[in-house]
Amino acid sequence: MDGDTLYSIGELARRTGLTVKTIRFYSDRGIVAPTDRSPAGYRLYSIDAVARLGLVRTLRELGLDLATIRKVVDRELSLPEVAAAHAEALAVQIRVLRLRRAVLTVVAERGSTPEETELMHRLAQLSEDERRRLIGDFLDAVFGGLDADPAFAGVMRSMTPELPDNPDAEQVRAWVEVAEMSLDPSFRAVVRRMAEDLAAERTRSDVTRPRRDIAAAVRDHAGPALVAGIDPASPQADPIVAEFTAHYARLLGRPDDIALRRRLATRLETVNDPRRERYLRLLAVVNGWPAPESLTPALDWSLQALRVRTRQ
Repeated sequence: MDGDTLYSIGELARRTGLTVKTIRFYSDRGIVAPTDRSPAGYRLYSIDAVARLGLVRTLRELGLDLATIRKVVDRELSLPEVAAAHAEALAVQIRVLRLRRAVLTVVAERGSTPEETELMHRLAQLSEDERRRLIGDFLDAVFGGLDADPAFAGVMRSMTPELPDNPDAEQVRAWVEVAEMSLDPSFRAVVRRMAEDLAAERTRSDVTRPRRDIAAAVRDHAGPALVAGIDPASPQADPIVAEFTAHYARLLGRPDDIALRRRLATRLETVNDPRRERYLRLLAVVNGWPAPESLTPALDWSLQALRVRTRQ
């Protein structure tokens, strides 16, 4: 019977697809021991060696070390337990490789300096606690002293990146850029100014009932004008401008005059800083959110309309 047949190393190699050298290597280490020897002293193996070598080959291709494989084939270790531990180790390696790939991709795209590369590498490898501290420092710098207002708690949450446990390359790249932006003093100053403007508007307005902020109001009024192709400098734009400047006047409790419209133009210029939109888009990638709507077209239209109407 086939089960009683003994095979030389050469025959075993033909059956398994492994080389004679490899089988001899495994045999020397006791992973696949010979059943007997020929009169000439050559090793002979039973049919069980074919199945054993098949398992060894599979486990090696999956990356297990020989010491662990020997314990598995000798039933000293449970294969499911070994597989689970190895899968967890591979998950860590994959995450590290994703981080490295993301950093190298960004370096290649930007033509980064060695100093920039070192910073990106460090940011990509931060632990979850370190990431939270970095973003917490950014939010404290931006909202410190203003966060007593409950409305700002929601704003802060909406600006907090949460990198998942197993991020893809795009999420890692987005996180690195978000982290870089959060460390930029000029970006912090811009976001702080937006927060202070919003706080001032809430202080002067009736906060007992919800009010749209001015950016949302401008979007709602200017958006249809953009779609309709209305020139912001034309008389047709006058009632549209009047609607969102009246809204701003109500927010501040001030008359809708030239001074207020100039103040509004300054406010919208701050909101229209391209870094604000870039941060929000990157944040959406990191958190797996839908891409945010761009305010830039509506803000550009509104700023042009205001400048035309506030010239001396």
